[in-house]
Amino acid sequence: MSKHQKTVDYILSLEPGHKISVRSIASDLGVSEGTAYKAIKECDAKGLVSTIPRVGTIRVDKLQRKNEESLTFADVVNIVGGSIIGGRDGIHKSLRKFLIGAMTIDAMSRYITPGCLLIVGNREEAHELALNNEAAVLITGGFHCNEKVKKLADEKGLPVISSKYDSFTIATMINKAMSENMMKKDIILVEDIMKKDPYYLKADDTIMDWRELVKKTNHIRYPVVDENMKVVGMITSKDLSMDLDGNEPIGKLMSKYPITVNPRTTVAYAAYIMGLEGIEICPVIDGKKLIGIITRQDVTDTFQYMSRQPQRSGNLEELILANFEYEVMGDKSIFSGNIISEMIDSIGTASWSSLNMLLSAVAVYALKDRNINISVDNISTYFMKPLQLDTKVMLEADIIDMGRNYCKVEVNMINAKKELVGKSILSAKMLGN
Repeated sequence: MSKHQKTVDYILSLEPGHKISVRSIASDLGVSEGTAYKAIKECDAKGLVSTIPRVGTIRVDKLQRKNEESLTFADVVNIVGGSIIGGRDGIHKSLRKFLIGAMTIDAMSRYITPGCLLIVGNREEAHELALNNEAAVLITGGFHCNEKVKKLADEKGLPVISSKYDSFTIATMINKAMSENMMKKDIILVEDIMKKDPYYLKADDTIMDWRELVKKTNHIRYPVVDENMKVVGMITSKDLSMDLDGNEPIGKLMSKYPITVNPRTTVAYAAYIMGLEGIEICPVIDGKKLIGIITRQDVTDTFQYMSRQPQRSGNLEELILANFEYEVMGDKSIFSGNIISEMIDSIGTASWSSLNMLLSAVAVYALKDRNINISVDNISTYFMKPLQLDTKVMLEADIIDMGRNYCKVEVNMINAKKELVGKSILSAKMLGN
């Protein structure tokens, strides 16, 4: 086993919350600081360690994407620019909810639950109450706590954090971070859908080995790896002919330099690449080693699943569209609403960037409403007249061309006088259809 792998395995053996450093690992294992640094960086890329300002680098559990909406107390420290004044060992624990302690102690006790965060000022009786109820504490206004509270926090393994901001500002900052994490949770990555431990062939395997694997799995496409599991090619039935000798090595016939993705690649991007290159299967690599595969069918199933999930408004396009009414008239999607204040520029008219966003959002929404998932290739937009605040507009989206893997949408924006004030033509690749 190499020194690098030995160091990585050592880091993996540590308990979550254990503080590590390049110097300490180098000293404990008798390796160079360069080796320790590379091992920590590899573990960081895999989500197994986390570097927290004012705390250092600690061993953490690899976050499961299903729970990404839960912040850790370490995240809270970063969000509010705080400092840890007690309970440092609990900094990696998850935050379940937060509450503001703007009430009497008796009333407060009914709301404090294990795993929550109490946001409160320099009220030491409230600090003790929270810790005794297995909750962390965030002290506002830059205040600190007494030694008794610090000792209790250390015993409980629950952090006490101090921040210079007031309660309302802190609650707003944490709530925003939670909302952003919820949006990240909606983004499906390759690691969420890939097939682990896939079938593969080695470069020195023969055509006969390929045929045997086809009989076993009923598949005809396989990644090809070397002795170190590094992906070096792809082999499919298209690469072979019936008159070839069964002892011919795969390495001579495979397609070299295959398209690959890593676990953190988004499924949408992987689908775009697979559609662009016309491939049915894509190896998933960690570094250079094969760890899984995704197929076009996996992507299609994922998009169909996501289309059935309830959508949550949150990004800028959806916030603008929330002010518009939507209906379908024949083959056209019709959006009608007013120009809102968020779209106005410094001279009092709707900015071209916000109108461009509105036109493109309407085009994309019209496609998604027909269960068509796309990746935008090009958009051309034209504006004819300026629009003022509260001007009523209607946008007509019409799919004017559709092929097997592409589509084109025209959007016309009309004012109350039935005048054309803007036009957009969007072309896009269809994903997972």
